Amino acid sequence: MAEVQRIGNTPPRKKVPNSMETRKLEVFCKVVELKSFTRAAEAVLLSQPTVSEHIRNLEQELNQKLLDRLGQEVVPTSVGNLLYEYACKILQTHREAVEAIEKYSGRLIGKIAIGCGTIPGTYVLPELINQFRQAHPAIKTTLRINSSRIIAEQVLTEKLGLGVVGAKWNDSGLQWEKIFIDELILAAHPDHPWTHKKSINLGDIFSEPFILREQDSGTRRVIAQFLKANGFKETDLQEIAEIGSTAAIKESIKLGLGVSILSRRAIMDNITFGTIATIPVKGFHLQRPFYLVKRKNKALPPVAAAFYDYLLAQADKE
Repeated sequence: MAEVQRIGNTPPRKKVPNSMETRKLEVFCKVVELKSFTRAAEAVLLSQPTVSEHIRNLEQELNQKLLDRLGQEVVPTSVGNLLYEYACKILQTHREAVEAIEKYSGRLIGKIAIGCGTIPGTYVLPELINQFRQAHPAIKTTLRINSSRIIAEQVLTEKLGLGVVGAKWNDSGLQWEKIFIDELILAAHPDHPWTHKKSINLGDIFSEPFILREQDSGTRRVIAQFLKANGFKETDLQEIAEIGSTAAIKESIKLGLGVSILSRRAIMDNITFGTIATIPVKGFHLQRPFYLVKRKNKALPPVAAAFYDYLLAQADKE
């Protein structure tokens, strides 16, 4: 077990002040999140000695040790964890206050963190964010790609303002709005023999080398459900590879490794330039919705609210 080493000397006891600077709290939170003084300094654009000084000042103000060094990582003490929980809320409230004042002045300014699955995060949201920022250039956006479950959990705990996910389930704390529809299609190399046919039967797919997404992929779950509904099993496919990236599957198809079922949105450019062909399959009409998710019964900060309304408006055009 790694030895726990105290950072610095235990600060002298003194009266706790009535307030703490938000900048110090921001630095403290970044050290906790990145588990490193060096990485935190880079993230907040300060020198490492300045970051260390901010932490020392906080510890002196609170008369508590906030951080320990565990091996090569910096970790919060029990009190540090408690402060981190409240500091996140304080910083969030501070950001919302600034946003509200700017909105009152007729200008949107601030930050928004959005979580997305692979398809919306790679092929849908970037363009929409670009269009939104053209109207509101002072807004900064963080886009995080992860699984639907993790994104929903982070929206619920307010680590993310909004999420765009490819799955929906019952959760009393979340609100879901269907905004986009994703079509899944059979993709193959342009020289594949199937490209000369008007269409193929669903059963023909099982005679061809097939490239699958990873087990937790939303696309894979939808494909498995469709096959089961039509009397087939996923194991009937001649799987030659399991690849955890849509981009890597596209490259594999272009090399002639096999065929796969992918999002039409993901291969639109490939279709346009003729590097990947789509194969019509009789009876194969597979669509899945994407949902915009936020916390239920909680008002969004001005920037997040504006982007939420913008996404809903774009959904009407789909």
